[in-house]
Amino acid sequence: MSLSSAPGRSRDCFVSVVGLLVTIVSLAACSRDDGPLKPSAAALLQRQVVPADSARYPSPQERKTWSNPYLVIRSNAVGLLTGVTANEEQILKPEEVLNALARLPASAWPYGRAVAILVDEKPTASEADKIAIRRNRGIVAGELLEAHVAINWISTP
Repeated sequence: MSLSSAPGRSRDCFVSVVGLLVTIVSLAACSRDDGPLKPSAAALLQRQVVPADSARYPSPQERKTWSNPYLVIRSNAVGLLTGVTANEEQILKPEEVLNALARLPASAWPYGRAVAILVDEKPTASEADKIAIRRNRGIVAGELLEAHVAINWISTP
């Protein structure tokens, strides 16, 4: 081995070691545990709210006294009404409903895990609005049923 080749090999070895260290640090960062995963909205609802008890629902004649969350399905959004917000309507996208319900306190669910839903479809609605309402209704109903939330469908008067 000649003396002139020793510095080149040292440099190559140094570059290899640095590359190896960068790879190890990168892999360690990728596999880092960021703590426990947050539970899904469905899991939170099932853990924090007892199952629905239909015997506690108000009679159809007293439907204005519904105390659990109340949803209004529209073509462009879903309205959420609760006693917690003094019946102030919160406007949501259909995909946001389950998360919004999971954030409500247990006191918002006196009948257990049940919501009332009114589908706000006007007889004069356009075909596009009717399609959008059916889409929103399907999204919301599917997520609620998957989360074991009972639905009390309210017909328009």
